[in-house]
Amino acid sequence: MIFRPPGSLPAFFSYYDTPVKLVADEVGHVIGWQLSRENGGWKRADDLARKILFVGGDEVEELSRDEFIEYTEHDRARYLHGAGPIFALYETVAAIVEQADLERRPLTPHESALVIGIRRKTFVMFEEQLQQAGDPAADPSLGAEEGNS
Repeated sequence: MIFRPPGSLPAFFSYYDTPVKLVADEVGHVIGWQLSRENGGWKRADDLARKILFVGGDEVEELSRDEFIEYTEHDRARYLHGAGPIFALYETVAAIVEQADLERRPLTPHESALVIGIRRKTFVMFEEQLQQAGDPAADPSLGAEEGNS
């Protein structure tokens, strides 16, 4: 079981390999949001909030804010397709990772920093688009601050 003291939200998790964020509403109730692999937005998942907080299990992994951003953008790049600046940046990351894979080596520190920086940028860009489209869970400010582990 994961105990979450009041005021320690937002909190970030992987639930069955899908990013989930828990936030508080205006009166302090915990709300769960799960990444939609269909459109990259957020779908309400209060049932997961209860499972994560009170049941736990091997399928739940707590993530730092930075890990959550990385994981979310990894999934968006993997499951979504389109045109425009965000997708061009996803292709850039894919090319960097693919080249390292072809050379059978881990990313260099420079490549790793580049990938992290690009994913932070695409996270903010994607969340801003979601916010403009009216997604109630979109929060570009999560990616605006550096080093939120």
